[in-house]
Amino acid sequence: MIREMNDQDSSRVLEIYQMGLDTRNATFETVVPTWGEWDVKHLKHSRFVYIENEAILGWIALSPVSKRAVYEGVVEVSIYIDTKILGKGIGSALMDKMIASSEKHEIWTLFSSVFPENKATLKLHTKFGFRTIGIREKIAKLDGKWRDTILLERRSRVAGL
Repeated sequence: MIREMNDQDSSRVLEIYQMGLDTRNATFETVVPTWGEWDVKHLKHSRFVYIENEAILGWIALSPVSKRAVYEGVVEVSIYIDTKILGKGIGSALMDKMIASSEKHEIWTLFSSVFPENKATLKLHTKFGFRTIGIREKIAKLDGKWRDTILLERRSRVAGL
């Protein structure tokens, strides 16, 4: 089951985020934020959790890429799945739900920055119509090592384009 995320989900959402940090293939971040920090960085709409047997197994949320009004329909996708249960279609279910919601909220561009080594996430994005728009070579260091990211975007087919 997928439902909207709420504040009561905070500890599990951050726990799953920590799992992503621990892989060292999900983000350059190395410290989990507080719920307040996380909450203020993400849009209030299009936040979902995937629940099975009353446990949250994954989540998806959107962050604005700019504070400028002209870019209000351009957002970055964050999607994290419990690393103990990958490959079960949870990411696809969350992505499908988020895309529909984002388009209802007039989001016209979904953006992601993914490590090249994160093959599952790249495959998921491709499945949902994201295309590669570039590679940022040695964009930042993680654990003292320069890393690249692949830039992906999906343009809405319905949100006013």
